[in-house]
Order: sequence, then structure tokens, then C-alpha cells
Amino acid sequence: MGVCDAVRQNAPVGKPNAMSAPHLPKVAGINSSIPVSTHAHAPLPDVPAPPDTFLQDRLAGWVSDLTTLHELTEALSGTSTLDSALRELLDAGASLVGAPRGLLILEPGDGVGPSRTVGLGLTHAELGHIETVPRGATDHGRFLDGLPGTGGPQASPDILGDPGLDPRSREVAVRVGYAASYTLPLTTASTGRLGVAVWLYDEPAEPLERRRHLATLYGRCAARHLDRLLELERVRADAAALSEELLPGRLPRAPGVRLAARHRTGRRGGGDWYDALPLPDNALGLSVGSVNGSGPRALAAMSRLRAGLRAYAVMEGEDPVAVLSDLELLLRLTEPASAATALYAYCEPDQRTILLAGAGHTPPLVTGDLRTEFVETSLSAPLGMLSRWEAPSVEFSPLPGETVLLYTDGLLRRTGEPTDGAFARLLTAAAGVPGALRDDPGAVADHVLRTVLPDAPDTGGGLEDVVVLAVRFD
Repeated sequence: MGVCDAVRQNAPVGKPNAMSAPHLPKVAGINSSIPVSTHAHAPLPDVPAPPDTFLQDRLAGWVSDLTTLHELTEALSGTSTLDSALRELLDAGASLVGAPRGLLILEPGDGVGPSRTVGLGLTHAELGHIETVPRGATDHGRFLDGLPGTGGPQASPDILGDPGLDPRSREVAVRVGYAASYTLPLTTASTGRLGVAVWLYDEPAEPLERRRHLATLYGRCAARHLDRLLELERVRADAAALSEELLPGRLPRAPGVRLAARHRTGRRGGGDWYDALPLPDNALGLSVGSVNGSGPRALAAMSRLRAGLRAYAVMEGEDPVAVLSDLELLLRLTEPASAATALYAYCEPDQRTILLAGAGHTPPLVTGDLRTEFVETSLSAPLGMLSRWEAPSVEFSPLPGETVLLYTDGLLRRTGEPTDGAFARLLTAAAGVPGALRDDPGAVADHVLRTVLPDAPDTGGGLEDVVVLAVRFD
């Protein structure tokens, strides 16, 4: 029997009494005993939004912040040099705190260095003005001096409105045109103080608490990345210094020729070398070469090969093939897992002749007023690549006033172009040496380097080492 049948069976005949009428059973959770009011009620007052809406907004904000932080840290982790990381940190911090300008001072607490100052939206003159402010009068200066209570971020929302402001600070703020600053120290647990970043506002302002928190998190990640790059920079500097010490301190003088050498150390700290050795009868033994690999092992191998080549040049320098054959035997005995390219030339300035042999090395380039061309050399394998190295020697005669360039293949690799394009760029650079510079082999080498590698600084501009040895015949 269903619910509706039970209702019909128990229904009384006639009009039921309100007090005695049986109640209908509850159906689907409806309580029939509760009367339904026919009066209209006043509207309910404003009810706060459900907690879920508040949590969703907060969660969306957190997700947005995490996404921003992830993107900024990813961009920072893509930097491989200290200078690029400093600029990326300064740019990212400016977007986080909403400041148009700033500066970052790298000054490690151990005093070892390197130290440098990078500006954002500031000229060199403006940076110079800021540096004239007494350190004790600025938030970043007090932190760099290690004064107590300066280990955290510092906001100066109204610099010019500060009654205790140092007069020089006020003068510089007016001249440079900033009215507020936000300072973020950069420290790590292992190294301690690395430096400090300062962002400048054109008007009185300070970042919101949420932005300050995000900048602090980003600063911690950035400090760890800077710490790694700082250590790498120091290792590279040590390797570059060691490499320079392993190369000749000065080049010999010989009648009829003038010599100049240029060496740029790459970020990998490779094993490129050059050498010039006085030999009997006013001859010169000239060599350039490169050991494969990088780091201390390549530097050690380069030192051994260069020392061995000097000894072989003294014994049989007039025979370049014999010199390189002995050098290959030395490589097999001392560096069995390594390979090297090398070029050795026996130069007789009195006769203006050069007899040379190369082992997988790039051909020399001769340049002067009448010609600029590569010296034709036979193809040969690098040392240590074949069971026995063999290659014929080549003799040529430079004209008076011409310069012969011996160089390593790092000069070509740093261009980033295919081999043919890199050789063409080198040839064009040598042909374009101004006439006023051709009498100076150092000026010729500098012009070639500037033209072939215009974007590379003197050191650290690429992965590969670069060596150029210029020999100018009078």
C-alpha cells in the first residue's frame, strides 16, 4: 500500500475538525505540521559572502604570485655570467616593487671580490652622485658596513620628508630626482653578505606588503644563484691568471721582425697557448696551439706541451715536422686521453722566410698593402688522433711590411658562424686594417679581434680561448 492509498483510506467523511483531523505523514522531508505563512517578510539584510569565495580569491592570488615568482626565477637561472645575473635581478626586482630605477652593489663580505655596481635607469654620472653620499647616511651603506639592525629589507617612503636626513643625501636625491627607496639586502647562509639592491621611486611611495614579501622570496633565490656565479667567477679569474702566468711574459726581439700577442681567456678556461723562442742564427721558433678540454687539466696539459715544444725547438727547430712528431709522442706519454692542435714555424727574419707545419690547426693569415690571404697548408690531423701523425712542411716568404697572423680556432668558434663564414669574416677583418695601423703588429691584432669579435669583452666574452700571434716583417 502506497502513501497516497493510506491517505485516502484514513480520510474522514465530511468536514474534519481542525483539532481532531489526522496529520498527513511526512513525505520527502516535508513536515506538514509547520504552517505556511501568508504574510510577506522584510528583505534579509546583506549577508557576507560565503567563506569559499574568500578562499578562492586568496588561492587565486597565491597562484598568481607563485607563477610570477617561478617566471622570474626561471629567467634568472638562465643567466650564466655574474653581470647578466645582476642586471636580471635588478630588472625583476623593479617590476616586483614597482620602481622605475635602481642600483645593485655587489660587495662580498669576505673582501675577496669581485665588486661592482650596476644601475637601472641611472647614468654613470647619477651613479657617481649616489656614491658620494656617506655610507652611514643610507640604508644600503649601513648594511654594507655591517651595522646592527640592517639585515632585512628597509623602506624609506619619503626621503625628502625625513627631518633627520643627511644634507648630502638630500642634495643627491634632489639632483638625481628620487623621493623614496626600497632596499633589499642579498645574503646567503654559506657566504654571508653578497651585496644590496636599491630601487628608487620618483615620488613618495613604498611597495605593498604582498609585493615586499614576494621581493624577499625572489631575493633569497637570487642570492643563492649569485653565490654560485660568484664562486664560478673567482675560479675563472684564477684560471685566467694561471693561464697568463703559463704563457710568455714578454716576446723576444729579433732584427727584421716585430712581435705582438693577444690572449683572451674564455669562460671554460681552455688550454690555448702561444710562444716565441730565439734560436741560433737569429732565427725564431713560433708556435700556437690548443689542448682539447677545459679547466685545470687542460691548463696542465698545455703547460707540459708548451715546455716540451720549446725543448724540441732548441734541438731541431729548423725541422717543424720533427718538432711536431716529438710533441705528439710527448702527448701520448703524458696525456693519453687528450688531443691537441698545434702549429710550429721556423722563421728566418734575415731571409724573410717561414717554414711551418701544422697538426689539425688553422692556417696562418698574411696581410699587407698588396695582399691578404691564407697560407696554403696541407690537411693534417690533430696530435693524438691517429696511430702516427704525419704532415709535410710548407715554406713561404712574407713581403716587407706584411704581417703574419698565427691564431687558434677559438677565434673562429667565438663568431658563432659556420667555418666558411668565420674564415671569411677573419679575412675581411685583416684586409680592412687601416694603413696607419699596419706598421704596428699589436694594432693589427687588436683591429682583427675587434672586427671579428665586436661583442666580446677583453675577458670572459665567450666559451673558447683566443690566441693571436702577430709577426710583422720590416
